[in-house]
Amino acid sequence: MTVSVLVVDDSGFFRKRLTEILTASGQIKVVGVATNGREGVELAEKLRPDVITMDYEMPVMDGISAVREIMKRQPAPVLMFSSLTYEGARVTLDALEAGAVDFLPKNFEEIARDSSQLQKILIERVLDVAGSRPGAKPSAPPPTAPPPSPRSPAPARRSVPERPAVSDRSSRPSAPEPEAPARRSIRRGPAKHYSVVAIGTSTGGPVALQRVLMALPAGFPAPVVLVQHMPASFTPAFAERLNKLCQIQVRQAEDGEMLKPGVALLAPGGKQMMIENRGGQGRVRILPGDDRLNYKPCVDVTFGSLARSFPGKTLGLILTGMGSDGKEGCRLMKQSGSDIWSQDEKTSVIYGMPMAVAKAGLSDEILALDDIGPRLADGVS
Repeated sequence: MTVSVLVVDDSGFFRKRLTEILTASGQIKVVGVATNGREGVELAEKLRPDVITMDYEMPVMDGISAVREIMKRQPAPVLMFSSLTYEGARVTLDALEAGAVDFLPKNFEEIARDSSQLQKILIERVLDVAGSRPGAKPSAPPPTAPPPSPRSPAPARRSVPERPAVSDRSSRPSAPEPEAPARRSIRRGPAKHYSVVAIGTSTGGPVALQRVLMALPAGFPAPVVLVQHMPASFTPAFAERLNKLCQIQVRQAEDGEMLKPGVALLAPGGKQMMIENRGGQGRVRILPGDDRLNYKPCVDVTFGSLARSFPGKTLGLILTGMGSDGKEGCRLMKQSGSDIWSQDEKTSVIYGMPMAVAKAGLSDEILALDDIGPRLADGVS
């Protein structure tokens, strides 16, 4: 089946090259092109494409605003193109919050050189995104009440660095600050003690992690480690964003750092994160990314290290994402006696990683996205 694509970008060169690359695959048909966000919204409603590729910096209407409008009018999977900078990361995270499914770096030089590897990645990503669930519905609508007040003590520690100044052309409205998910008690039996809670995810993960972590109280009793497939330039901005929104502390992990209750450590992009057991306390090891592994960071690597370091004492969670990364790590954790939860199909943007774990018979519980945070808050001691 041919996948129809709408290309939205203000660069004539990029529109042309993107159209050429996608059409050459034989599996994709570019059904329309738009030069700004407003045109993109109108064509999306008219053409109803399977996938929309979207630039974030355009005249008339920027990419984030266009994504919001598309999700209101005619939801469709949106693949964002972004720059590998702090500002690019911040804007991309806003676009994902607005409803975009995934993103790719916008590298004109590589596309101009006709890189076969880049073409392969681009085509595969468009085909994968075509099978996603844009705006996958959480298990309950967000509340109208404001998010809980920041934890205490905190002002200095929770502060986020000022965003770099941008040109007038790149100024755009920022995404509204998301509200905390509804707090519901869904405890199933007595709370259980875990030495570590580990969460792995990929496509759709930034928004899913945000919703899960925002439901955790400041005094959450276990350390948390996070593995999100994301470039090195994006993970610092993502950690800062989560730390600003959540009651628990969230930061990018550093080599040698000790795990602490109520603190979530995000694996740095482009590297691998392992957890060692030092006298009963977890310590982070950050290693160079291995070219033999497709994912940097890799969920299997982190989960496998936890199976060795904290056998039977870890809770592993697999959220939305393409592929099957995390399945073998969950298998090792399960064999050691640890527990595994996975996200359900209905609330997953892409039911790949959690499906692989569930089909392998490794999931102790399969939960809707908005049940996971409250379940952690009630069920972990």
